[in-house]
Amino acid sequence: MSAEQAAAAAERQRRPGEPCLMVIFGATGDLTKRLLMPSLYNLKVSGLLPEKFAVVGVSNVEHTSQSFREEMAGAAREHSTGAFDAAVWTWLAERLHYVTGTFDDAGTFERLKQKLDSVGKDSAVPGSHLYYFATAPTFFSVIAERLGAAGLAQAPAGLWRRIVVEKPFGHDFESAVALNKSLTHVLEEEQIYRIDHYMGKETVQNLMVFRFGNSLFEPIWNRRYIDHVQITAAETLGVEKRAGYFEGAGTLRDMVPNHLFQLLALTAMEPPNSFDAKAVRDEKAKILSALQVPTEEQVLTHAVRGQYGAGEIAGALVPAYRTEPGVAPTSQTETYAALKVSVDNWRWAGVPFYLRTGKRLAERSTSISIHFRRPPLQLFRRTKVDALEPNVLTVHVQPDEGISLRFGAKIPGPTVDIGDVEMKFKYAEYFGARPAIGYETLLHDCMIGDQTLFQRADMTEFGWRVIQPVLDVWHALHPRDFPNYAAGSWGPPEADELLRRDGRAWVDGD
Repeated sequence: MSAEQAAAAAERQRRPGEPCLMVIFGATGDLTKRLLMPSLYNLKVSGLLPEKFAVVGVSNVEHTSQSFREEMAGAAREHSTGAFDAAVWTWLAERLHYVTGTFDDAGTFERLKQKLDSVGKDSAVPGSHLYYFATAPTFFSVIAERLGAAGLAQAPAGLWRRIVVEKPFGHDFESAVALNKSLTHVLEEEQIYRIDHYMGKETVQNLMVFRFGNSLFEPIWNRRYIDHVQITAAETLGVEKRAGYFEGAGTLRDMVPNHLFQLLALTAMEPPNSFDAKAVRDEKAKILSALQVPTEEQVLTHAVRGQYGAGEIAGALVPAYRTEPGVAPTSQTETYAALKVSVDNWRWAGVPFYLRTGKRLAERSTSISIHFRRPPLQLFRRTKVDALEPNVLTVHVQPDEGISLRFGAKIPGPTVDIGDVEMKFKYAEYFGARPAIGYETLLHDCMIGDQTLFQRADMTEFGWRVIQPVLDVWHALHPRDFPNYAAGSWGPPEADELLRRDGRAWVDGD
């Protein structure tokens, strides 16, 4: 990318989104209240919402536009990440509209079409539409088909239609393929934005800049210098109010094919020839396609599942998963998953990637830890040093976004002894804390047509292809030891054994 192209791309990111009408299907749901509406508010505070902009909410809950505005006002105040600016909210609230109806009713989409026409004329908003599917996954194909039948999926010349789909993108390989086919039957791939809120984190986006913009690290980012990689996404929360969804999904489906594989792809990808969306996604897709699909025998040794029992977190007693509201008392659903995966290419041959994610763990922490190979001990053979710890570079994704590097230094004194020290960079300390939900960047990208941070159809299928054997084996062999880890711990002992067999250990804590 030339300097002129880089400058143009940066300018594009700084300007407000393109004028559009945003339609939120499932507008009265939790996702809209906690994340979408506060993110739109933050975008307006940042000057990144277009002046010609309006939102039409669609849900089966009876509302007028005015009562919808009142409900959203309460949600915006409750979930605001900074001081609430009433003037900003008033600007946004005036642009909120509502249509009552079910997603499988053709009449709903006729009313929506009429509402979009009237709002567009009254507000002088051009006919570009952004459709956000904030619904259960079972409605994704239905809504897409209804949009097509109502003539709302294709745009007149000079305008656009885009849809945003929340994960999970299917519940296994077969359903992911079917979902992609149903969406692309109505829409072009360029119109589909498969959103993953992890990609909205500053540190995740900075990973490419860190790798490819610093000559210090890229030359050693390979199997010659790196021993292994650990990717952790730990939560202290339990299932909360999502038991209806989570009981049928489990942690493996919920987190690994999307969040963790996206972090892996950004960590392992080859340098793209530009930051153009196609170039970046092509390289990420190559990594996901290179992930080795485990055999049934490998699943038994390369995958670990767990379910939390009662325990203590932050000094408070918390119940076991099986006693949570809406959870079956004999539930076999995993709340923890750990995997050992391999990337079958030249750069990463022989370098294992260890992934783990779970609920009710000791800390809320998402991180990527790069563990470099240990140096030889020959130089220190006549000293007290009997072991050298490896250098570890950690990308902290949340809650405290930043990057740290662990290395050895001589402890002051007359003898040679080595201690670990750490260099830390935190975004909040260097650039100031900017309150954000995490969806702001992604929504803005949707409005300017930048698909860089969004998954493509082939990427979702590559992910499920790797997970499918694990799902099949776990379905055939029910766990006999659930619950097998206490809430407030770092997971089941089998997860520690997964690394111990290879002479390695998890890095716990941020």
